[in-house]
Amino acid sequence: MKGLIGKKLGMTSIYDDNGAAVPVTVLEVGPCVVVQRKDQARDGYSAVQLGYAEQKEQRLNKPKLGHYKKAGVEAKRVLREFRVTADTDVAIGDVVDVSAFEEVNFVDVVATGKGRGFQGVVKRYDFGGGRASHGGGWLRRTGSIGMCEFPGRVFKGKKMPGHMGSKRVTTQNLKVMQVRAEENLILIKGSIPGANGGIVTVKEALKKK
Repeated sequence: MKGLIGKKLGMTSIYDDNGAAVPVTVLEVGPCVVVQRKDQARDGYSAVQLGYAEQKEQRLNKPKLGHYKKAGVEAKRVLREFRVTADTDVAIGDVVDVSAFEEVNFVDVVATGKGRGFQGVVKRYDFGGGRASHGGGWLRRTGSIGMCEFPGRVFKGKKMPGHMGSKRVTTQNLKVMQVRAEENLILIKGSIPGANGGIVTVKEALKKK
């Protein structure tokens, strides 16, 4: 299986084989423990549930604590599911580390983007704004959002001021520059969403092999 949970440590740069400096994002990925195995007969699909980062038992409710005790593993802070084929050779209690990505060239990373709070349309959607002279007065405003006669309402989904960020974002086809199995690190070319220390999900690229 080519999917793990980790966290973003930050960005740096390394030199490639040609001596060029390449900006990379450093991710601490795994080790993750298999908490549950789902199969086609019982659940309708095949998947593996992984747990990442230790958690104190007193911080979990009884259903979650019973879920870990049933699997016979220590409590974890993060749970994620990864689809696998029915013949994938992993069992409950197995530990999966970053070495699973040693032969992977491209990955997809899922993370939660940084929260920006309540923002206007210029920052949120890159609107141009109004004129700054000759009787302007609405430099950073939205402008007209509807019409009086027909249909006489504002369409749903209209780009307007509101909450920005803090959304689940998937960045696809990122190149893997290095895998350091002894340190549980994977170095990915370019940037990924989210703040340093944020939880990320790394999977083998779906569209690019």
